[in-house]
Amino acid sequence: MFDIGALELVLVGVVALLVVGPERLPKLARTAGLWLGRARRAFMSVKSEIDREIKAEELKEILRKQAQSNPLESIIEEDGGVSDRHGTRSHRPSKPTAHDPTDPP
Repeated sequence: MFDIGALELVLVGVVALLVVGPERLPKLARTAGLWLGRARRAFMSVKSEIDREIKAEELKEILRKQAQSNPLESIIEEDGGVSDRHGTRSHRPSKPTAHDPTDPP
C-alpha cells in the first residue's frame, strides 16, 4: 500500500525522538497506536456494512431473476389440495394408500 521499508521507519523514529524527546515518545507512540486502531476499526465497520449491502442486493437480484424464469404454478393448501393460479382445484389424498401384497394386481 505505502511502500515503506525498515529504513524509512527507523528514520521516522529518529526524527520523532529528536522532535518530541525521549520522555514523551512512548506516550506519543501509544496515542498514535490507539488512533490508528480506532481508524482501522471504523474502516472495517464501513467496509463490512458495504459488503453486507452488496450481498443483499445480489440476493435480491438472484431471487428476482428466479421468480421471472420459474413462476409459481400452484400453491399447496393446508388440507393437501392443490389449486393452480386460476383457482381450479384438484384433491390429493391426505394419506398414501398402502399396497397389500395379497391383493391381485
